Amino acid sequence: MSDVWVTEGLRHESDALARDIGAMLQPLISGLDHRIALPPDSAAALAELEEALPLTGSGMRATLDRLLDLNARAGANTSGPKSFHFVIGGCTPAALGADLLATACDTLTYTWLTSPIGVMMEIRALAWLRELFGLPTNWSGVMVTGGTMANFVGLAAGRQWWGEQQGFDVSEIGLSGQPPMPVLTSGFVHAATRKCLAMQGIGWGHVRVYRRDEVGRVDLPGLEAGLQLLNGEPAIVVVNAGEVNAGEFDPVEDIIAIARQHNTWVHVDGAFGLFARVSPRTEHLVRGVERADSVAVDGHKWLNVPYDSGYAFVRDHGLMARAFRYTADYLPAEDDPRPTMGAIAPESSRRARSFAVWATLAAYGREGQRRIVEHCLDMAQHLAERIGQTDDLELMGTVPLNIVPFRYHPAGLSDAELDGLNQRLGVAVLADGRFLVGTSRLGPRTIFRPAFSNWRTRREDVDEFVAVIRELGARLLS
Repeated sequence: MSDVWVTEGLRHESDALARDIGAMLQPLISGLDHRIALPPDSAAALAELEEALPLTGSGMRATLDRLLDLNARAGANTSGPKSFHFVIGGCTPAALGADLLATACDTLTYTWLTSPIGVMMEIRALAWLRELFGLPTNWSGVMVTGGTMANFVGLAAGRQWWGEQQGFDVSEIGLSGQPPMPVLTSGFVHAATRKCLAMQGIGWGHVRVYRRDEVGRVDLPGLEAGLQLLNGEPAIVVVNAGEVNAGEFDPVEDIIAIARQHNTWVHVDGAFGLFARVSPRTEHLVRGVERADSVAVDGHKWLNVPYDSGYAFVRDHGLMARAFRYTADYLPAEDDPRPTMGAIAPESSRRARSFAVWATLAAYGREGQRRIVEHCLDMAQHLAERIGQTDDLELMGTVPLNIVPFRYHPAGLSDAELDGLNQRLGVAVLADGRFLVGTSRLGPRTIFRPAFSNWRTRREDVDEFVAVIRELGARLLS
């Protein structure tokens, strides 16, 4: 006997959702420019989540109305124009619409058979991204959750290469009993890279960091000497194309040129910095990246597609396939001519990230993406100019891309006092909620590091941000 609620009741709710979803989302999407960045009084809303599992539930519409209310009261407006924390992009209209479609279809892109359009759209979108970033057309690629997993794919391919250079298959026998895998990089190395090395059994303690100053800029002679000491033994070199505190770059072309004189796998972490390639104004920052062996980049940052979305590009498809291969009688065969994207990446369960990526590139093209990137560059430069015009704000570095390092600097305070003041100001800004922005450290100094990667941010948002920082800073001094 059938359960009528399962067979009919849920279908009625599905029809009602299709009828009502536009009206439900319209105020949310249209209000993104005006909603507060971080609601300051979220405690009451969060306390409402502390409830027992309901026996029968309240139904679709009541539950979604409640979710919209809870999100308005306790959800950060990360897609809005005043979210400068981390490096968070927005969503272009085409990307948002396509992502809603991917969810509505519940598209699974593990293999061609589960979604021919989803898989082939991923392959086409990756080809467009290679063209956008000036990467070789014969490189392989795959979509993953974000920069961390994109780095994971590139480093896994590098680890597989390293093992094969030593005469064994890492994916089959692992690293137990093998010599440590050397990993050389600069002081700009991101925490995600260390996390990936830990997850892969390499260990972040084996990373050899070559820095020439407290900020982390690379010591090129030291790096070259470190490679020479290996006497031809294989090693991984990680190039950091975009540092998160001040937006500086490793000298990509110079490091790769040195690495190519040795037996190395070169991986480039270009989570947001690879987008420098899109504009003639910043292309020089990542010149030479096409000579690497693998590259990682995020889409939910500067491509302005929804979370989560990242891309790994690898020169040798075979290494990706060997690093992530697995078989079972019910899975597609390794020699199946139809693509299985889940066989060249960590995840087998894969949503259709390709829909949003393909849609935003199809809707706006290369020129649209360049204009979005350059708009964000302009916002960063506008903030730097405003800081230069203000006697109680201090720019703490150059602004090569989209991150602006600065601190609140009223007269008469020592560096140590300024560090403490800016730490307190960072807490005050988040408590205030009008802007979502974080503090970090640049060398020994505490700084703010707003990052611009959302098409929605306007000059008036930047001007308001300066005013809010000064208002809250003055309040702390009073």
